[in-house]
Amino acid sequence: MNIILLGPPGAGKGTQARFLVENRNMIQLSTGDMLREAKDSGTEMGKVVADVMARGDLVTDEIVIGLIREKLEGDKAGGFIFDGFPRTLAQADALGELLAEKSETLDAVVEMQVDDNALVARITARSTCGSCGEVYNDQTKPWPADGKCTNCGGTDVKRRADDNEDSLKQRLMEYYKKTSPLLGYYYAKGDLKSVNGLGEIDEVKAEIDAVLAG
Repeated sequence: MNIILLGPPGAGKGTQARFLVENRNMIQLSTGDMLREAKDSGTEMGKVVADVMARGDLVTDEIVIGLIREKLEGDKAGGFIFDGFPRTLAQADALGELLAEKSETLDAVVEMQVDDNALVARITARSTCGSCGEVYNDQTKPWPADGKCTNCGGTDVKRRADDNEDSLKQRLMEYYKKTSPLLGYYYAKGDLKSVNGLGEIDEVKAEIDAVLAG
């Protein structure tokens, strides 16, 4: 099974992707993670990525598609989760062509729907464990009183510098401008499924499981 997770910054895509990795043995393909991994890999593609990043240039769609191609040619496990890609219609077309070339299908595009104001309120209260990435929230899941992460016992709590209201509104505007057309694109193909991204984590997980059970 291959799926795309769509949703604005902070909608919880990473958290839900972790559940899918753990419970369905899927492989999460996050653009940022793939680029960091490639940069340190020493492969031909990795050298290209390292050179581009060293110059401070933007990584092209062709490079990202090349990295995804390498992943599709490796262990497929329980399928792939595309997280953070595609972001544009051109990228969606390129991904579709690559999947067809590799005789792979796209089984679902899961849109995590959110209310912008509620999302901003949630993210500005967000923190993470610097050791394992476990997500906390000042209102719904505060950092433990004993100062230790409930998942790994780490004591390093982090907050993103851009998790503030002005920065978030700018990131949301950028997301809607570039990525919103994908909703119509995948709706027209019959692939789009929507879930309430502002529910409790387990509620969102259950909605996604129901969508994928089809």
